[in-house]
Formats: sequence, structure tokens, C-alpha cells
Amino acid sequence: MSHKHIDIDKVMSELTLEEKISLVGGKDFWCTRDIPRLGVPSAMMCDGPTGLRKSLNMDQVDSGSVPATCFPTAVVLASTWNRAMVEKVGKAIGKECRAENVSLLLAPGNNIKRSPLCGRNFEYYSEDPYAAGQLAGAYVKGVQSEGVGTSLKHYCANNQETNRFSVNEQIDERTLREIYLAAFESIVKEAQPWSIMACYNRVNNEYVVSSRHMLTDVLRGEFGFKGFVVSDWGAVDDRANALHAGMDLEMPSTYGVTDAQLKKRAGEGKLDLEQLDVCARRILEFVNRAAETLSRGAPKWDVDAHHGLAREAAAEGIVLLKNEHAVLPLHASKKIAVIGEFAEKPRYQGGGSSFVNATKASGALEELKKLVPTLQYAAGYATGATKHDEALRAKAVEVAAGCDAAVVFIGLSDADESEGFDRAHMRLPEHHNALVEAVAAANKHTVVVLTNASAVEMPWASKVQAIVEAYLPGQAGGLAVADVLMGKVNPSGKLSESFPKRLEDTSAYLSFPGTVTTTTYSDGVYVGYRCYDKRRMDVLFPFGHGLSYTTFEYSAPRVAKAAYVDNEAVHAEVTVTNTGKMAGSEVVQLYVRDVLSSIDRPAKELKGFEKVHLAPGESKTVKFTLDRRAFAYYDVARKDWVVEEGDFELLFGSSSRDVRGCAIFFLKSTSSPLPPIFTRNTLIGDICSYPPTASMSKKLRRDFSGTSMSPVFLHMFRTMESSFPIRMKVTLAQGEIDWEDVDEFLEECKELADLQVDTSSLL
Repeated sequence: MSHKHIDIDKVMSELTLEEKISLVGGKDFWCTRDIPRLGVPSAMMCDGPTGLRKSLNMDQVDSGSVPATCFPTAVVLASTWNRAMVEKVGKAIGKECRAENVSLLLAPGNNIKRSPLCGRNFEYYSEDPYAAGQLAGAYVKGVQSEGVGTSLKHYCANNQETNRFSVNEQIDERTLREIYLAAFESIVKEAQPWSIMACYNRVNNEYVVSSRHMLTDVLRGEFGFKGFVVSDWGAVDDRANALHAGMDLEMPSTYGVTDAQLKKRAGEGKLDLEQLDVCARRILEFVNRAAETLSRGAPKWDVDAHHGLAREAAAEGIVLLKNEHAVLPLHASKKIAVIGEFAEKPRYQGGGSSFVNATKASGALEELKKLVPTLQYAAGYATGATKHDEALRAKAVEVAAGCDAAVVFIGLSDADESEGFDRAHMRLPEHHNALVEAVAAANKHTVVVLTNASAVEMPWASKVQAIVEAYLPGQAGGLAVADVLMGKVNPSGKLSESFPKRLEDTSAYLSFPGTVTTTTYSDGVYVGYRCYDKRRMDVLFPFGHGLSYTTFEYSAPRVAKAAYVDNEAVHAEVTVTNTGKMAGSEVVQLYVRDVLSSIDRPAKELKGFEKVHLAPGESKTVKFTLDRRAFAYYDVARKDWVVEEGDFELLFGSSSRDVRGCAIFFLKSTSSPLPPIFTRNTLIGDICSYPPTASMSKKLRRDFSGTSMSPVFLHMFRTMESSFPIRMKVTLAQGEIDWEDVDEFLEECKELADLQVDTSSLL
């Protein structure tokens, strides 16, 4: 294969129509089309987010794959809240891609976790768009630092597996912008992935792969995306329409079928030939970038070193949810019972396109046996079993009863959660729950270690002393779990998703996964903690929660100035002190609250976080810089982000529900008020509250001075009056006002508005 840089202008001038068409479609399942006569090579792309999944056969998806490091899944990487660690993992994966001549990694997945039921949540980063953008963005930077591209997916709103190939996601514009697009927008602007993968689903009645609004107007025009758009595999509904929309590469190859369709459309004058040139050029630009990296040669990588990195990342992403009476860390001198076959046969990755042929795999039991000479083990259940095994459970209880502490490994199997389907509930297997209950009754020092991809119900949570969320931690996850349990690593992971008490509490409960054809996002912007906070609802474990073996104290929260203009950077800080006896890391989270908003907004929103490592007794000042966007909401009428003038609170917390400090400041807005559209149906309240026309209130408000109206009735009428359309003045004025008076009044309002603001700039 040639790795030479090609002259794109020269090649474009010599390409035939057929060759241009071939360039914007795949060669096989994984490669772009080569054109030997012009020296254009093909470039290879492969799954996946957790590690390289390079197929042994380029024409098949399920032919097996080369050995590669299976790093922690995205849910674990997100739980580190450590951009540097995620970037380090991305860089290692990029190196493994280079070693196999892979030029584009089909990762990361960055869809929002709208519901804990989504079968693919292990591949996604967060329920919060800021956290998702920051952490998945770090992954992109890491991979691309090796000269290997990423394909950020699945753009956008691919938030369920049920009917994902065609479901129509109905999402209002504000929600789409603030939640589902925002996670992609920040990565495009800050990391510029080489590629974006367009999803299978429709958004607001239009397949995203065929939406010029989504792919060209928004992605390129607004976000500034410079790379190429590739379809999810088989997602293209109509290739000519998709091409016109800005979908540059159809994958996989249809072996000439859709090429013939495009050629036929061209012959009929129905193909956008200028857009074909644009798309073909983008593919050639990708091929050149790939060739530049390939020309440097395939590097060697250290299997053991990457396994060690996987262990380090997994340990940092493990979340200590509960630790009563400091039962953890365990002491090697004590008699420890390990219960549950997941300890021996770990489930460490998810199923589907992200599945990696791991170079090695380590279970927690094997490592714990090395560290605890007196350890006793009982399976408790058989992996994959769906029914109770009374004999296995009885043996487990017997073992647990004779030990100082019991560690129970339970969780979900690939049959419970995977790509391809969503869960129907949040429950763990009943025989796993029963095992925990029985062991906890026999040993009060019971610890539960969870293996799962997303939030689960824990009916036994109050009966155990410690809960460790290990998620799907990659091939070295067993070692990482042992490191945390034994105190070799002080846990510092935090949840990047909320754990509700029950499924019925979730924001999407009434609309997930929707009907066969449609899912309506009736929860709006209230996804995850935004929902629970707004409803003041108790959760099992809140967003951002995670304990440590040490303790941290927050002090001196402050904002640099008492007042800012919204085009200035806002500077804030808080001091954090390790008040315990063990070195540890704390994730300082910064939430923003609009103190008094005229529109419906979340109680608070994450807009910053930093992870800080502290020795015992050490203090550090953690600083944040926030831009205008941190305080803005999306105004659908303006089609822009708007800051509402007023007081804002900065909330410094250890989790979304554990706020340790607050600073308040005044923010002056540079957003000009949007004038009402002055018609007979304009509300009186809108005219009175709009500054340029507020002076007209005397003409609008009825004068009740000198009347005998009671204060209660007056209050009622004044409140209602604001919601009257101005046409009601004719009805209620007892003949004193006619339609001509109303129209003259509206013209006067328009003149006042025109004097204050150029309305054309706001439309």
C-alpha cells in the first residue's frame, strides 16, 4: 500500500464521475476506496471505543479480531473525571491502531444517557453534556495525538437501542441544543475529530444522514467542523439525498449498488455534482492525513505496559458508593470471604461492536488470593444462571459466617445489557439480590462489588456496609478492584450519571423507548440530575457522588469580582484540604444557578470540574474560568444563546447533592431584549415588560383608583390582565376603545421598539 502524499487538486481534476462516486462509498466493510491509476490509496477504519477491534477479514464484521488491550469502558473512564487519564488511554489506543495500520477509530460514543435502560450506556460518558464533552473530548485528543483519526458518534440523539435504525426522535429545539447537541459541539470546537459518524435514527422527522440542516448548517456552519461525515453502517436511506445533505462517506460498501444509483441520478440531472466534488475532496483529505501517519511506520507497543495503564485507569474509575464504619479498605491479616462467580470469571466489557479480543484478562479473585492468605471463596451462583441455586447460596452463607468480612460480587450479564437492545427494568437478577441479603444476614461486615453498565436498583443497600461500583472495567479490572478493596489505591471515582431509587423516578420513564416509530423527548432539558433536582426528589446515589478513604474540606469559595459583563471571563476559586490520614484525590465540581430566571431553567448545571490530588493535611486552591456560554440558555426565537441579566450563584460541590461552598455575583447581559411581535394577540404583559414599550403600560392597564374594588379582586384582575391579548381591550372597554385605537397603539409600540433596537439583527 502506498503511503505517499497525493496532490488533491491534481487528482480532483483527473477523476471521472464514476471514480468520484466510488470515493464517497466504502471499498469493503472497513476501508475507503482506492484508485490505483491516480495513486489514491485506501484507508482503514475500525471499531471501537474500548480498544482496537480490527477484524481479521475486511469483508466481515464478525470474523474475529486481532488481540488488543481492552481498556475500561467509557462509563469507567468518565467516572475518573480525569481528562489527563482519559487522554492517556486514548493515546495508547491510538498507538495500537498505528501498529495495525488503522487510520480511523470509530469512537468515542458520546450520546447522552437519557435513561439508565439504554443497552449501550457503557459506551457513553454521561447524562450531562458538559461532562460528556470534556471527557470524550480528552479521548479524541489522545487518539489523534498519535496521528490516528477518531469518528465521534453517534450524531445525534442515538439514545436508545430499541428501533434505533429508524426511530423518529421528537425533540424540541432548546432541548436538542442544550443537551443532545452540546456534547458534540464542544468536542468539535475544542478537539476537531477527523470524522463524525451520523446515526441511524431520525430527529424531528428527518434521517440525520439526510439532513442538510444537521450535517451542514449546524455541524459545519455553526460548530465549525472541518472533517468528513461517515454514515453509521447501513444507515443511509437515500444516498443522493444524503450526499446533498453533507454525508461524505457511505459505509460499508454496497459493492456497486448505490454507486449505480448515484450515476443514474447524475444522468438524469438529479445529482448535486458540486456537492459530490466537495465530499470526494474531503475523503481525499482524510486519505492524505492517514498516509502521513502510515509513512512514519508501525510502532511497537508494550502489552504489559498497556495492561498496566488499563489497571490504573480502571482503579481511578471505580466508585466507592458507600463505606460505613470504614469497613474498607480490607486488611490482609483478617479472614476475608469472597463470594460470587464474577470474582473468578469477570465480565469486564460490553457486547456488540465494541467487543475487544483482549490481550489478557485478570479476575479479582486471583489477585486477592495473593494479598490475603486466609481468603475463602464460594461461587454463590453460576455465571449466566437465571435461577436460584440453593446449594451454592447455602455454601456462600456458611463461608461468609466464618469470616471477618465478606465481599460479594454481583451484577448483570451480557444477556441483560448490550448493544442491540435496551433493558426493560433496573433490577439485578433476583438470585443475586437474594445472595446479598443472605450473606449480609450472616456477616454484618458485607461489601458488595457491582458489575454492570448502568444504574441498578439496590434493595439491599441499607443492609450492607460498603458498595463498590466497578462497572465494566476492562481487562485489568479484576486487579483494579483488588487494589481498591485492599487500599493499594484510594478510590477517587465519581458517578457521571445519577442512580435513581427506582425506574419510575427517571425523567424518561413515560416516553422510553417510545412507540415502534417515535420517541418523544417529553422530559425536555430535565435529564438526569436536572430532573431530580428540579423535582427535589431523593435518589439512591447522586450525580457526581463518590467516596474516598480520606476526607476533604472545602473553604474560601469566591468569585474574583462582584459583577461581570457576560462577554468577560468569570474567575472563581475554592480551597480544598485533605483532612484525613491518607493521600487521595477529590473531584471539585462547579455548578451554576441562575438565581431568578424568567424562563424555566434547571436548579443548577455542571459547568466546571477539576481533579486535585492532596497529601494528608495538604491544601490547594482550585481555580475555574467560565465563559459566557456557562450562563446562557438557548433562545429558540432568536436561534441563539442568551444570557439573562441578574445574579448567578457558583456552587462548589463534592457531588450534585453535596454543595460545600457558594459564591454569588451579578452578570450584566449584552443580549438585547427580543421585541414582541406586535399584533392584536400580543399579550399586555409582554408589552409592559419589554423596556422600550414599558412606558405604554399606563395606556394598557385599567385604572381602578376611586373604585370600591376589593384588594383580593384587584390582585386577581391585575394578575390576569398581563395575560390578556391586547384585542381584549376592545371587549372590556365598554365601547371606549375600538379596533382603530388598538391598531394605532400597536403602531406606536412598533415605533418605540424601532428606536431602541434594530429588530432585523434579532430575527
